[in-house]
Amino acid sequence: MSKYTVAVAGASGYAGGEMLRILAAHPAFEVTTVTGDSSAGSKLGRHMLHIPSLKDMVIQPTTPEALNGHDVIVLALPHGVSGALAEKLHANCAIVDLGADHRLESSEAWAQYYGGDFHQPWVYGMPELIVGKGADGGYRRQREKLQSASLIAGPGCNVTAVTLAFQPALAAGLVQPDDIVTDLAVGYSGAGKNLKRPNLLAAEALGSATPYSVGGVHRHIPEIVQNLKQAAAALSNDDRNGLGFADQSHGDIVVGFTPILVPMARGILAVVSAKLSDKGEAMSDESIRGIFAEVYQGQRFIELLDAAEMPATTNVLGSNEAQVQVAVDRNAKRLYGFAAIDNLNRGTAGQAVQSLNIALGLPEEQGLTTIGVAP
Repeated sequence: MSKYTVAVAGASGYAGGEMLRILAAHPAFEVTTVTGDSSAGSKLGRHMLHIPSLKDMVIQPTTPEALNGHDVIVLALPHGVSGALAEKLHANCAIVDLGADHRLESSEAWAQYYGGDFHQPWVYGMPELIVGKGADGGYRRQREKLQSASLIAGPGCNVTAVTLAFQPALAAGLVQPDDIVTDLAVGYSGAGKNLKRPNLLAAEALGSATPYSVGGVHRHIPEIVQNLKQAAAALSNDDRNGLGFADQSHGDIVVGFTPILVPMARGILAVVSAKLSDKGEAMSDESIRGIFAEVYQGQRFIELLDAAEMPATTNVLGSNEAQVQVAVDRNAKRLYGFAAIDNLNRGTAGQAVQSLNIALGLPEEQGLTTIGVAP
């Protein structure tokens, strides 16, 4: 059986490199072209020696001509670049954008947090995202929309961690939606490959933790709100009315978001909390945990840990696994959701391959692993 040919733009960056690492071992894909900007003309091995099977590939300039003609095109490019380039690509292939240009549904949110030209959203690449409830009462997932999709928008890595940690609470009406607090410990690869920023140097980072993009300006905030509104679409009318949700807008979901750079190369640990709703207060801890278990039952790449365990980034490094936990603070009347992911794998490239597998009719888990590399 012939393989799908793949071109990866931005191949020498962290996201592009992780995509190449996964694709190099995937039985259904063959990487035939790699492109870059400043790295053009050099061999991939100069930048990605950990992928020996691809090391002799020469990085080409990122142009439509270099990318067109492949079965799959992966855009691992900065925001504002991939959207303009995508308009020049042929439509007879699958295209995955790992950047932000095709994630947001609101042009107003794009203007506020990113600026520049707004591009229409593509099919959102988070298969486990709750998007409502079906007639049978079961949760509907984004997976349905990914089937046969040709244009896929890869989610943000921080967004992925927050969504997976807390979407069950929104979908079941367990919390009040107007004061969601998110604190994330983030590895330095999440900031990208950039030697021009002194705060990313080892001398500045090792032994130190520092918050960044604080005060409500982080660009992942509108995407988090967008996802949690999708999850809230699963609420019953009674739950929606009790929480003040409007029929069309699903209410005002308000998210306070603080990412913190910590001295590790990979990984995100998300801690998300909100005040319990009346429904949440009336439920036992075991019943709340049961809702999280129901939401993630059968989701191969999400593991709700035993009650005595907590997620740790070291357990998921190199994998497409998300470890999730839930806890209730009865004194503070708050529900806490936790998630640990590898920001480059589950948060970026692994999730993109998972979505591609679905879109192309391949087994969803093909080429991916739930096995981490601890310690």
